[in-house]
Amino acid sequence: MFRRPLLGLLAGAALAAPAMAQAPAFPTRPITIVVPFAAGGPTDTVTRLVAEAMGRDLGQPVVVENVGGAGGTLGAGRVAAARPDGYTLLLHHIGMGTTPALYRRLPYDPVAGFEPIGMVTEVPMTIVATNRFPATTLAETIAVIRRDREKINLANAGIGAASHLCGLLFQSAIGAPMTTVPYRGTGPAMTDLISGTVDLMCDQTTNTTEQIRGNTIKALAVTTSEPLAALPNVPTAIASGLPGFEITVWHGLYAPRGTPRPIIDRLSLSLQKALTEERLIARFAELGTSPVAQNRATPDYHRQFWMADIAKWRPIIAAAGAYAD
Repeated sequence: MFRRPLLGLLAGAALAAPAMAQAPAFPTRPITIVVPFAAGGPTDTVTRLVAEAMGRDLGQPVVVENVGGAGGTLGAGRVAAARPDGYTLLLHHIGMGTTPALYRRLPYDPVAGFEPIGMVTEVPMTIVATNRFPATTLAETIAVIRRDREKINLANAGIGAASHLCGLLFQSAIGAPMTTVPYRGTGPAMTDLISGTVDLMCDQTTNTTEQIRGNTIKALAVTTSEPLAALPNVPTAIASGLPGFEITVWHGLYAPRGTPRPIIDRLSLSLQKALTEERLIARFAELGTSPVAQNRATPDYHRQFWMADIAKWRPIIAAAGAYAD
């Protein structure tokens, strides 16, 4: 009496077996993560640590390709146009939240062009100066800027970069616009800050911590509500006379739109595993940051946070009229 149902079950299993056998493995070759900024900058540093850890989990090399220029939009555009197969990814920072408002014309959709995989870290920022700068505290620096702002240069890594956004907020907070000097990436900007070619910069701890510890630049303030364990002797901007001045730079991993959800989920799981590696956590700590919690390194949380950040920055950029095109 059970013969017919049993035959049906066996037939269904027979049909399912070839489909399962034909399901492609992922990955079967190296994966590329595009960093939309020059090598040596903070996003590049974060990406190389994540890529190395993910490569160990995925069993394939995860290589980093730097495609800098146009505030990160050149590299992002390349990934948006890539084949949606999981082999070309983007690791970008807060610029993914500001680009929709900052750029009114782009050859790709800065929101619909991507599938979020998971957040990586939120990096504090530091306001730093060349060692040649006459002031030694943030309060003294603000006084110098207000007196001689035409003579003071503020470096950034290009329009749309985290250093550019932080610089906008800093100038707005002190009510004194300065001469800004955009670079093609944070690495070149840091080189000129060290040499004294430019005076000031607001940049991520992943790029400034080692320079501050090595006394090659001067730390004025951190942009968090509390002092950082990595830089315990550097006061906060809030404590230095800028109430409410708090900004962190979040980073996330993306794939091109249309990448199959099973691949997105596999990459997200690999990212989550990478962020728990002791060597990565220790290296992040040395750079003044830490990985996000596991629930934040997921596609759904990442999308929610990303959309909220876009909504937050849109009125700020509109009020400043600081468009990049």
